[in-house]
Amino acid sequence: MHSFKSIIQKFASKGEKTGWAYVDIPPDIVTKLKLKTKKEFRIKGLMDDVKFERLASYPIGEGNFIIAINGELRKKLGKKEGATLHVKFELDESEPLQSLELMACLNEDPIALKQFNSLLLSHRNYFHRYIYTAKAEATKAGRIVNVINAMYKKQNFGEMIRSLPKKKQ
Repeated sequence: MHSFKSIIQKFASKGEKTGWAYVDIPPDIVTKLKLKTKKEFRIKGLMDDVKFERLASYPIGEGNFIIAINGELRKKLGKKEGATLHVKFELDESEPLQSLELMACLNEDPIALKQFNSLLLSHRNYFHRYIYTAKAEATKAGRIVNVINAMYKKQNFGEMIRSLPKKKQ
């Protein structure tokens, strides 16, 4: 398991990453990971005493990577930008979460399924997580309808979310 201390930072202006909280992964750890590609990868481990899994690490150029810290994780940590964080992690090679309900609905609709399968795996995973994180069955059903409609409109996840009324998300 790799271990390091870092300060939580926030992107002021960085395209789609604007406003993200993150920590840098030290270059010597990136070298030890022996990554086959310079693309994002998933990790699992601990931040301070908070367990996490399937957390994304993103390339930011020149062989450097960050660990994005979403709002839910920051809330559990009780830390904000500028705070010191102790990170212990290893690669998470588990299969991405998949919504069986979404796949069942897509399998009944060849047009939506074809569009869904044309998306990159990482983009399909956004849709799966959207369904998977719904707590109520009614919310899950509504989200599946949103995804099917998005496939007919050939929308990616971000386009779908932005097109929804605030209360429907």
